[in-house]
Amino acid sequence: MTVTARLNGVEVARSDRTVIVEGNHYFPPDDVRWDLLTPTSRTSVCPWKGTASYWSVRGGDEVAEDAAWAYPTPKDAAAEIRDHVAFWRGVVVREES
Repeated sequence: MTVTARLNGVEVARSDRTVIVEGNHYFPPDDVRWDLLTPTSRTSVCPWKGTASYWSVRGGDEVAEDAAWAYPTPKDAAAEIRDHVAFWRGVVVREES
């Protein structure tokens, strides 16, 4: 199964290797269009995954602030999603056949 992430119709990520954690698809870093992401200063802490870093996502003329996140140095329990990127805040993640 292929999974895509799009903002305003622009494909931001595509992968058949996502990892699903807590209902979110985490895309491997090689499957993300990094040219459409801009780092922000936001962070958040999950008790079992660790500290997340955030990016704003650009899709055409639209920008979704803090709409992508990843765990660059996750806790051991979340090691499988190290540097994988998940999306929200208007970025549509869809499973395709």
